[in-house]
Amino acid sequence: MEIRNILTFLKVAGTQNFSKAAEQLGYSQSAVTVQIQQLERELQTQLFERIGKRVYLTEQGEAFVYHANEIMKVVNQAADFSGEKSAVKGKLRIGGVESVCTALLPELIFQLYQRYPEIEVVIKSGTTTELVEMAKRNDLDFVFTLDRKICSPEWICAFEKKEEIIFVTDARENTEERAIQEIVKRPFILTEMGAAYQYELEGLLAERELLIEPILEIGNTETIIKLLKKRMGVSFLPEFTVHKELETGKLARLYTDLPGVTMHSQLLYHKNKWLTPQMKSFIKLVRETVSSI
Repeated sequence: MEIRNILTFLKVAGTQNFSKAAEQLGYSQSAVTVQIQQLERELQTQLFERIGKRVYLTEQGEAFVYHANEIMKVVNQAADFSGEKSAVKGKLRIGGVESVCTALLPELIFQLYQRYPEIEVVIKSGTTTELVEMAKRNDLDFVFTLDRKICSPEWICAFEKKEEIIFVTDARENTEERAIQEIVKRPFILTEMGAAYQYELEGLLAERELLIEPILEIGNTETIIKLLKKRMGVSFLPEFTVHKELETGKLARLYTDLPGVTMHSQLLYHKNKWLTPQMKSFIKLVRETVSSI
């Protein structure tokens, strides 16, 4: 049984498409078809059924996913055996939600490079749902998310921290506590739909029959911070994204009578994922660095 065929099987299972799997693996579609056929002959069972342009795992195919992941786990462990004795190197694929990519990852990647310059880092951003699906297909090593707490036997949490989400505005504004009915009338700059903490805010406001009509929605936290410094209005952001601005007095927290919103930043990896030396190094760095922010 060839390892190449097992890897191809997992890629087809994840993409549910032979051509997409071929593109991601760098093979021709016919090569992928041949590899799957070889594997099916060896296992003496059909792993996929084709309906239209998509392929679906058969019952036997779904059962083989576990065994395929276990095989690749052992293969990766063997491949890393000698590497653990030398310099830490190799590819590290991290998926993060926008606020994490903007506020946390730049400093983490810089420090990682200082310690382990031979690690090649690939960063992908997206929503929690998108990143989790990518990790399930083994397109990511880690998911670094900011959301409601994810607690599932399918995922291992390497790091977790409660994060406060706050109203923030220019430091020259009057930041004494105000009724939320007054706050929502202010010009608001919000992140794009998809941020879990924004949904939480909308739910709290809906209970009071209130609604924010933002003057701008944008997915880039850095842009929001720059506009807040120009006294453009108010935003609702994770405290860690504006930590430096709050400390230096460039921005200020705006207090309201609305209940506080707390999310969880979590560094997750799939339970079947083999922890490579570079993954272990990143976990150690996150635990040392993010805990103090």
